[in-house]
Amino acid sequence: MAYKNKVLKSLLAAALFAVASVSATVYAADGGDAAQVQKAKMKVVFQVSDNDPQKWNLTLNNVKNFQSALGKDNTVLEIVAYGPGINMLKFDSQVGSRVKDAIDSGVKIVACENTMHAQKLTRDDMLPEIGYVPGGVIEIAQKQMEGYAYIRP
Repeated sequence: MAYKNKVLKSLLAAALFAVASVSATVYAADGGDAAQVQKAKMKVVFQVSDNDPQKWNLTLNNVKNFQSALGKDNTVLEIVAYGPGINMLKFDSQVGSRVKDAIDSGVKIVACENTMHAQKLTRDDMLPEIGYVPGGVIEIAQKQMEGYAYIRP
C-alpha cells in the first residue's frame, strides 16, 4: 500500500511538472501574457448611494482620472446610483452637467428602478442621458461576477 501511494504521488508530481512546463513554454513562446493583460480593458463599477453632491463629484473625478490615466478606449466604467444617491440623477441635479459630460466620454451611468419606484420617480423626473437597471445592487453584483472591480467612493 505504501508503494502504491509513493507511485501515485510520483505520477501526480510528474503531471504537475508537465503542466507547469507546458504553461511556461506557452508563456515564453507567446512573449508572455503581460502584453495581453496590458491590452485588456479595465472594467470598474462605482456605487453611489449617498445624496451628496461632494460624493458625486468625487465619483465623477474618479472616472475622469481613470480615463485620463488609462485612455478612455482602455476602460469600461459604470456608475450605479440607488437609494438616496439617485437624487443626483434627477432632472434638476446639481451635478447634471458633469453627469452628461461623463456619459459623453463613454461612462455608463444608471439609475435603480427599484429606488425610483419607491420614491415615486418616473423617467421624466430624471436626466435624459442616463440609463436604467431593474436593481442597483443586482447590477453591481452582476458586474463583479463579470470581472469588474468595485469602488464605492
